[in-house]
Amino acid sequence: MLYFIGAGSGDPELLTVKGKRIIDSSDVIIYTGSLVNKELFTDIKEDAKLINSASLSLDEVLDIIFDSTAKGLSVARVHTGDPSMYGAIREQMVALDKEGIEYEVIPGVSSVFAGAAAMKKEFTLPGVTQTLILTRMAGRTPVPEAESIENLAKIQASMAIFLSIASIDELAKKLMTSYPKDTPAAVVYKASWPDQKIIVSTLECIADNVKEADINKTALVYVGRFLADEFELSKLYDKHFSHEFREAKDARR
Repeated sequence: MLYFIGAGSGDPELLTVKGKRIIDSSDVIIYTGSLVNKELFTDIKEDAKLINSASLSLDEVLDIIFDSTAKGLSVARVHTGDPSMYGAIREQMVALDKEGIEYEVIPGVSSVFAGAAAMKKEFTLPGVTQTLILTRMAGRTPVPEAESIENLAKIQASMAIFLSIASIDELAKKLMTSYPKDTPAAVVYKASWPDQKIIVSTLECIADNVKEADINKTALVYVGRFLADEFELSKLYDKHFSHEFREAKDARR
């Protein structure tokens, strides 16, 4: 049996209970050494085989999985964050399906949410936006034209941009084709890790701020008015708002 496990954003305590249980009991653990915190593996079995996949190709990873499962060994394929976000798991699943190998996906805490937690911000604020866009700039991996940064910026929603920090100048310019230049922007480097850094600025200044901080990888860019402090109160806890579990109180009292 193979398990795809979301390792979370970095802090070992953000690994799910289920994810930890499976990692600790697995015979073979394949992880991305450049991104996954090795502190996740302090309680694994003494005879477990720990394999860093950072330098391996897809075929090499699959060969390890096929060989291990053929021997009746349990395999944990550990991905950073949540495996459904830029995890490259579908290509592995297709190969596993062809070989008739069973697998399960265990979700993890994405860095996008760890970053919001670190900043103490909420993406969906009443009167500001109820939409969060998760995306990336086109690079060596292309992006559909309809999903270009310029097109997505027109929506004016909260946005979190992965895998684009190295092109922060270009990114800021593309965002400012629709977002006003004074729109709040932030960068969170290595969210939830001990060396986490947070930069809060505006779209006009964020590129310079990032360069001054010497951040060029392992960071997310956030943009939108959700980073500001002006918003309406939620209806959910409004005493004058009725719902299934509470009757509204008289607004005149």
